[in-house]
Amino acid sequence: MKKKLVVALLSAAMASSMLMGCGGDSTEEPNITEDNTEDTDQDTTGDEENTDDVEAGDDTTASASGGKVYYLNFKPEVGSDWEALAASYTEQTGVEVKVVTAASGTYEQTLKSEVAKTDAPTLFQINGPMGYQSWKDYCMDLSGTEFYNWLNDKSLAVTEGDGVYGIPYVVEGYGIIYNDKIMRDYFALEDKAVEISSATEIKNFDTLKAVVEDMQAKKDQLGIEGVFASTSFKAGEDWRWQTHLANLPFYYEMKDKGLSDSPEIELTYGDNFKNIFDLYINNSCTDKTALGTKSVSDSMAEFALGKAAMVQNGNWSYGGEGGISQTVGNVVAAEDVKFLPIYTGVSGEESQGLCVGTENYMCINSQASEADQQATIEFVEWVFSSDEGKAFATEKLGIVPFSTFTDADKPSDPLGREVSNFLGDSNLTSVPWSFVYFPSQTFKDELGYALLDYCNGQAEWSAVTEQFIDGWATEKEAVAE
Repeated sequence: MKKKLVVALLSAAMASSMLMGCGGDSTEEPNITEDNTEDTDQDTTGDEENTDDVEAGDDTTASASGGKVYYLNFKPEVGSDWEALAASYTEQTGVEVKVVTAASGTYEQTLKSEVAKTDAPTLFQINGPMGYQSWKDYCMDLSGTEFYNWLNDKSLAVTEGDGVYGIPYVVEGYGIIYNDKIMRDYFALEDKAVEISSATEIKNFDTLKAVVEDMQAKKDQLGIEGVFASTSFKAGEDWRWQTHLANLPFYYEMKDKGLSDSPEIELTYGDNFKNIFDLYINNSCTDKTALGTKSVSDSMAEFALGKAAMVQNGNWSYGGEGGISQTVGNVVAAEDVKFLPIYTGVSGEESQGLCVGTENYMCINSQASEADQQATIEFVEWVFSSDEGKAFATEKLGIVPFSTFTDADKPSDPLGREVSNFLGDSNLTSVPWSFVYFPSQTFKDELGYALLDYCNGQAEWSAVTEQFIDGWATEKEAVAE
């Protein structure tokens, strides 16, 4: 089944900071700000390196074939690594490759300055369809390149008509993380209430619900406190629900309507939202009336310590400070850390994959000379196909969505590998990060408050629905003004 990820749902304004990349905080969501952009470690880590203002683009001597490359790099933390890789390529091929790294938080400004010069960048970055609208006059059609052909999920690309103008080079994903050791223990029980025999056979919400509720009833036999780790609602800790989980009903409604965004929503998939949310809070380590005291760190520790079998989060939550592998007393073996899609009961969800997104797209300057364009294409394709380039991409960039990357080239952490495996399954359709179109932080905060009131028994689900619909319309109108 051909993947149909609607890439138009993955964007935010070009001037925004990018989403959390690999190597960032392992347990907390990117800081989603009022203007609906997200700050990441791409703007905050490694700022001590390569963060001086960009040098004016000076004329460079073309290679013997007449083509040269100028890459305007977005990520300061890998600026020196790109420079070393470019130098190696030049040594091997004779093609000149210049890498300039914009100072942290100045990429848009720097790009505007550099494209106006005679020696403009031949390779640059946009953050999705919204960014493409700002830079479409400079984006070359890449549909005929090997770089595009290698893309595992071609619907991830930024397209217009038959053209392909931006190609993602790194992605992240989130879903339901599970401990396969506990799942195997459950499926080995003689009195289990389901016929399936492994977590990989869970393909829809009905099966997930049957497994989870039976596991909860047998939690003492399994040695757990609850199937799901705590649904964190401590102040500022509710982003997994009011953003990441709320992403699914919005995505499916927009998909039905053939839209990427809308000034108003009907929440036609509100019952599906309730399905999975109820499953989380009713089969948890923590009573639902106490969830307002729980943080993301609490939740991830419950999973790492074997108190829970499942937790919703992303691939960033494995390593790093506060991650599963770094939790003191962690009992979950790396090989037992797996992903399930977030099933909610939507028709056809058996083919649903993880929620996968990016705001990192490479573009080639359509106004560069043909020789420079060709040289740039060849450089990019070398980066993502040669042993040296692939090692750099895996170690420095993260989860790379190209078919040139084999199992040996995939990330070493288990969740990163899981995302890569899901992307490589042509029978699955990834769910995009539609939350980049949520109208404001205020909307998300108010939705979070409504969800917590529901957990505490202070409101019915109808109040959540009302807040989602009315809050959306109000905040969209405010943004429009």
